[in-house]
Amino acid sequence: MSNDAVRVADSEPHPTARILVSIATAERTAFFPTAALNALAARASAFDTGEPATITSSAALAQTEIAVVAWGFPRLDADLLSRMPRLRLVVNAASSVRGLVSDAFWDAGIPISQAGAAMSPAVAEMSLTLTLALLRRTHRMDHALRTGRPWDQARAIDRAREISGSRIGVIGASRTGREFIRMCRALGAQVRVYDPYLPARDPLTAFATDLADLLATSDIVAVHAPATAETSGMLGREQLASMRDGAALVNTARSSIIDMDALYGEVASGRLDAALDVFDTEPLPLDDRWRELPNALLTAHVSGATAESRARAGRIVIDEIDRFLAGAQLQHRITREALERMG
Repeated sequence: MSNDAVRVADSEPHPTARILVSIATAERTAFFPTAALNALAARASAFDTGEPATITSSAALAQTEIAVVAWGFPRLDADLLSRMPRLRLVVNAASSVRGLVSDAFWDAGIPISQAGAAMSPAVAEMSLTLTLALLRRTHRMDHALRTGRPWDQARAIDRAREISGSRIGVIGASRTGREFIRMCRALGAQVRVYDPYLPARDPLTAFATDLADLLATSDIVAVHAPATAETSGMLGREQLASMRDGAALVNTARSSIIDMDALYGEVASGRLDAALDVFDTEPLPLDDRWRELPNALLTAHVSGATAESRARAGRIVIDEIDRFLAGAQLQHRITREALERMG
């Protein structure tokens, strides 16, 4: 949707509600540039904004009917809900709602929706970027040249690989995993996927395998599973040891899925390479052990943070509000049951 499309749509009348947008200023302008913010305000009988860090002291809470939130917004527990007696809908412009909801929230029956789908193309693209870098040994050469190694030594690495024909194993047929698979296959990669919840008639069943086979045969293993109780530590010492020598792991999902101590041992030994966008401790400490490894490619939990993904999320928020005000079914609603298998 273009900004012009937003303006045209907003020339028509909309049902309205009192809307509170509580997103940190820098992110709020990314989600809702001027045209989108005007479109959001057009849905409001009254429009309030507030920083998440101080929102609990805002008088606007008592009148809020629709809350648009993101990172840093306080948990919707019994105390906060008691200050929001008119609340009818929560829309999370970010991804996971796990940190927002509580038993009291679910018991109140208030619908909650999220814009995580907006991030899938961005995260998949970053995962592809990291995959290509690992295959071409870009991270190793960059580290060697920056740390003063002679030219010939910087070039003396394992022969680089092209993605076409490479064996890419994907853990998790999530939205992001599916987009990553589409991108890899378009570039000629041989893709296999592991997901125990893959439906029987899903097109990806043609590429399905078990976890042991995927780990043992892949050149690159990319993690796109959600962080749940079931996936916690699913890639432990034994699983990582089963990866073939010279393989690499890409994680743009969550660090809890991997035994990070075991992974560090494998990467520090030089047997595996890794590209990581997520860590057990964030921000990553300045003296963290991962920073020193020449065969570890690190990014600062930014896979989903593109200008385009933020704008897509803002459009999803507006569309969900329109649906709610029109009495239509939300497209991105999260239920208590669904959350058990989501990150």
